[in-house]
Amino acid sequence: MASEALERLVDRLAAHRALAAVPRAQLAWLAERGELRHFAPGELIGHAGDPIDALWVVLDGHFDIRVHRGGGFRRVMEWRGGDISGILPFSRMRNSPGETRAIAATEVLGLSRDFFPELIRDCQELTAVCVHVMLDRARHFRSSDLHDEKLASLGRLAAGLAHELNNPASAVASNAVALIERLPATEAAFRSLGGCQLSEPELAAFVALRDRCLAGSPVGFRSPLDFADRIEALGDWLKQRGVDRAEAESLAETGLEIGDLERAAEILRPETLVSALRALAAGCGTRRLASDIERAATRVHELVAAVKGFTYMDQAMAPKPVDLARGIADTLTVLRSKAKAMSVQLGARIEPGLPPVIGLGGELNQIWANLIDNAIDAAAPGGEVEVSLERQGEALVVRVVDDGPGIPEDLRARVFEPFFTTKPVGEGTGLGLVIAHHLVLQHKGGIDIDSRPGRTEFRVTLPLPGSTDEQARTPGRGGSE
Repeated sequence: MASEALERLVDRLAAHRALAAVPRAQLAWLAERGELRHFAPGELIGHAGDPIDALWVVLDGHFDIRVHRGGGFRRVMEWRGGDISGILPFSRMRNSPGETRAIAATEVLGLSRDFFPELIRDCQELTAVCVHVMLDRARHFRSSDLHDEKLASLGRLAAGLAHELNNPASAVASNAVALIERLPATEAAFRSLGGCQLSEPELAAFVALRDRCLAGSPVGFRSPLDFADRIEALGDWLKQRGVDRAEAESLAETGLEIGDLERAAEILRPETLVSALRALAAGCGTRRLASDIERAATRVHELVAAVKGFTYMDQAMAPKPVDLARGIADTLTVLRSKAKAMSVQLGARIEPGLPPVIGLGGELNQIWANLIDNAIDAAAPGGEVEVSLERQGEALVVRVVDDGPGIPEDLRARVFEPFFTTKPVGEGTGLGLVIAHHLVLQHKGGIDIDSRPGRTEFRVTLPLPGSTDEQARTPGRGGSE
């Protein structure tokens, strides 16, 4: 480059927003070794996975990087004139995580990474600027990754919750309608029974039948076939005494036996027996519907409580004692529908009486959600995922084990790399395990992998308050750099 052109380039670098404080001699060093590059609007600069081999000082223009995160490409960062991009000194990034494209006509000065040893040795101020840019970029990517993964988790949570809530909510609605429809017949049956003017022995016999109805399911109830046989037998007995066979189903779900009916029939007058049996069936049926509504409403309450506990949505974002057993139970509840849909059995072994750890409950639950969700995906249909929690010395250890095909040894070292995934395009963001790893380090813990065909274990160790590990360890930096 001619001396006059070189001087103009140094002037441009001196006016560059990021390099304004760098001594002019170092800017001249950069200008002498750099290469000017130009990109037209819309030009594809690089594909995801392409090697990054140069530092770029953006002199003019606008370009961005878009990363495929499940539902499609999303912009995660952009650069304009006055910014610094590309590979930076001390950066661990080697390949582009996404697609880079010029938005406007763009001019950059590229410095090959081959010059980095000389840069670090001779240009301390310029190197310091690059390091600050790298740290800012790492924070940006980390924040963006965590935000995207939380949104993805929220989507999975919403889908699973909708599926889990559908059955009990439908049960409440249908049983409430059936209860309303049944009430007039129940009232009429008891009015008819009241008009029979039961004697003391007859009233005692009816109360005994009612108490047997409330005793719960019959002892011999084992299968749908047994239940059908029981309805048939009760229906035949009722029909012989002038009562509709349809009432048999209500009585079949109680602890009432034909022997109990026979003993009551010996005490009740024939004209009173029919009214008593109708009132009994109506009362039992009404109570059954009310019990079904109560069970379904309780299930809805449990699911909402699990989601509330999973998200810690009503608590401040500050470290506090966290019950890991409760958090894991809530996480299993919100992911159980996905496991059912994939025919995967979820199991848990929780050691009782464990002390709490200090941390952010919502972020700890994010760890369990990512690891369990990943294990469900890895397990084959009909497979199993087991989650365990136990104390080992001054730490709590959580294990998530699946019986899937395992992680090949050559890929095992990459599972915590941003955007790395073995799932088909559109089915994984490549961020779940990265976020889990980052959050574990933030809580001064460690995460290990042990994998072979038929058994993959992710093991998270979190120190207890006051332990030597908790005092000695510091959070890892994580991030994309």
